[in-house]
Amino acid sequence: MIEKSCKFAIAPMMDWTDRHCRFFHRLLTRRARLYTEMVTSGAVLHGDRARLLGFSAEEQPVALQLGGSDPAELAAAARIGAEFGYLEINLNCGCPSDRVQNGRFGACLMREPALVGACVAAMKAAVAVPVTVKCRLGVDDQAPEEALFRMAETCAAAGVDALVVHARKAWLQGLSPRENREIPPLDYGLVRRLKAAWPALPVVINGGIADLDQARALLAPDGDLPGLDGVMLGRAAYQNPGLLLEVDPLIFGAPAPVSDAAAALAALKPYLEGVVAQGVSPHAVTRHVLGLFQGRPGARAFRHHLSTEAVKPGAGADVLDAALALLDRRSPLAA
Repeated sequence: MIEKSCKFAIAPMMDWTDRHCRFFHRLLTRRARLYTEMVTSGAVLHGDRARLLGFSAEEQPVALQLGGSDPAELAAAARIGAEFGYLEINLNCGCPSDRVQNGRFGACLMREPALVGACVAAMKAAVAVPVTVKCRLGVDDQAPEEALFRMAETCAAAGVDALVVHARKAWLQGLSPRENREIPPLDYGLVRRLKAAWPALPVVINGGIADLDQARALLAPDGDLPGLDGVMLGRAAYQNPGLLLEVDPLIFGAPAPVSDAAAALAALKPYLEGVVAQGVSPHAVTRHVLGLFQGRPGARAFRHHLSTEAVKPGAGADVLDAALALLDRRSPLAA
């Protein structure tokens, strides 16, 4: 049986969570759910599907995030995604970039919950895998509780399998996408109240979660308010991937896939060799590991070597060994 939600997920992030990133993250945690970058329904229907949707079986469980607002197009794209083997289809109702506003999808869909419900219903009718929605608390001058609860009610009526809530509003006018990830205040309490109001609806929380202690606190009740069904980390997981080594032990009570960060790089090397053999720059893979030794002796030299050497013509998988050798192996933190 496919889980409709999960306790821990790594957020879909444009330009970051590509297939190479996901393969690396899977070496650090077997249990976390991974997400693709957002792919528009139009790109799925008319673009290079192998390039856009291809992934390694080792990445599973992995979900496809779609962007769009046409129910028929989304249903067709969801069907293709399910045929590719994705275990969940997620609709983006939270991205605030100019691109999504011009295309009438992403966060601007917070203003059109009825349309989102129609999209969810169409995708549910097209696929057997779970269909989920990732949204904000609201946009611009919307009252967050009213906007979020209306979205939840509409999506639940359409049969959505889970709601992933980035616990901030988005300001479509006046803030950049980066500012929208940092400036609007977080309201975790509102997301807990949503869960209390819809106890049968799996609710996953996203936004500003910096570490696993905070993640575990959000999974637990807070006074009279229930714990959330899952947590989703974005930038913290990408910029400090070493924390993912603790996900399986601390969140799922299972052993980590590898003993330490150095072992994760050793496991990554055969994959990197395969990528290089296909004529792809090693930088396509190594750019995702730069933060692995964050705050540890030699981490700066490790990052610098990969950043400068992996992009050079003729660079090979040995850049990983050379970078690792620059860490201070005398320190217990270097492993």
